[in-house]
Amino acid sequence: MLGAGFAHVLQGGAIFHALWAVLIGIVVGALPGLTATMGVALLTTLTFSMGPNVAMLVLVCVYVGAIYGGSRSAILLNIPGTPASAASTLDGYPLARQGLAGRAMGISTLGSWLGTLFGTMILALFAPSFGEFALQFGSYEMFWVALFGIVIAGSLSGGDPLKGYIAGFLGLLVATVGQEANHAYPRFAFGNTDLAGGLGLLPVLVGVFGVAEVLNSMRGPAVKAVSSKMDSVIPHIRDVTQYWRTILRSGGLGTFIGAMPGLGEDIAAWTSYAAAKRASAEKEKFGKGSVEGLMAAETGESACVPGAIIPVLTLAVPGSAPAAVLMAAMMIHGLNPGPMLAITAPEFIYQIVAMLIIADMVKLVYGLVLVRPLLWVLLIPRARLMPIVFVLCTVGAFAITSRLFDIWVMLGAGLVGFILRELRFSMAPLVLGIVLGDLLDKNLLRGLTLSGGDLTPFFTRPISAVLCALTIFAALWSVPGLMGRLLAPFRRRPAPG
Repeated sequence: MLGAGFAHVLQGGAIFHALWAVLIGIVVGALPGLTATMGVALLTTLTFSMGPNVAMLVLVCVYVGAIYGGSRSAILLNIPGTPASAASTLDGYPLARQGLAGRAMGISTLGSWLGTLFGTMILALFAPSFGEFALQFGSYEMFWVALFGIVIAGSLSGGDPLKGYIAGFLGLLVATVGQEANHAYPRFAFGNTDLAGGLGLLPVLVGVFGVAEVLNSMRGPAVKAVSSKMDSVIPHIRDVTQYWRTILRSGGLGTFIGAMPGLGEDIAAWTSYAAAKRASAEKEKFGKGSVEGLMAAETGESACVPGAIIPVLTLAVPGSAPAAVLMAAMMIHGLNPGPMLAITAPEFIYQIVAMLIIADMVKLVYGLVLVRPLLWVLLIPRARLMPIVFVLCTVGAFAITSRLFDIWVMLGAGLVGFILRELRFSMAPLVLGIVLGDLLDKNLLRGLTLSGGDLTPFFTRPISAVLCALTIFAALWSVPGLMGRLLAPFRRRPAPG
């Protein structure tokens, strides 16, 4: 199946598309403020004329390249190009200040390559069997899967859990605008025919990430690179042999966190870094230029990419914000991810595996030979870059349905996204709420139709009951001190005297 996947993908100039798409992804990731989510969203609007396989190859390559590219500015400028690369600044920048910028980028390239390869192997081995298990999920179970994704994103994506929940349910509100699925009843339309058609997913995402970042960057200070000098970027074999436990641990953690809805690559990087520091015999070097720390962060965040695609393919639930946009692109191109994919198109899973491996190999080549050109790209003034980004956002939003209304949606979403960022709201729950809102809405209505309006099956079916318990537990766990108070009566008290 994997061989057939490679044979199917490697047609019609696939290598050419992989080369330019990974390069664009690396550039997007390297430029501070241009996130992987924004890169995938912008490129989605440019793939409408492509076939589904070529479009998916391009978007997967951009996704893989952008997550890796963020480490370039993290190491050279001490500014993470993407949120996922924030952990790489802790040891990457100190290494660069010690005159080892080349070695630091070689380590990040090696860790990123191994992390993506590890996660892709897990995807190839377990996604088909997990997809077969997902066939047991009906409307009642899928409702709880969608709600669990929003709740866990709100509680674990960082910051105030209450703000996470507010952002997640704001995304749900956006998803419910327009005609409902069963009877085409318009909701929140207020008599407006454009609103009755719903708010387009891609214009909202482009606005939240693209336009909001343009507004945010208008007041950002200019940055300068560490140095124009560069030492060797070829990693040493001993970096693998000495830290193989760290690589395996970070790869496993990154893949697992990626498969959890809404956590994303930044959580994977920080978790892998913290686990490596706890287990390391050189704890004192962490934060001061530790090769092991940089390797752990890069491996964890890159392993999260294929991990985040696992629930996309098997449950139609994205594991991260870029994976949410990737899932939306699949639907736009007529591909239907979810439990039935393992039955209707099992070969597509292995085609995605082949795309990830191709993107990973191209990323390795670029990471070793394009260090100095990427350094020049980082020096592009933001005042010249952001107008180009804004034009791409506008063209992309309009190109989907050729409606002027979508441009207004993009601008409105951008303003809301900018305000939410200023108030320190996380964007991951918002994106998950928008993407999963349609899934939650349809399955809630379908479940109520099947049960004749009875809510009981949502709580009594075995898998539904487990998912319901997990959702409630995740919500309660996020409230500081609440679980401790609830469990206090069950704790053993010391004997008197």
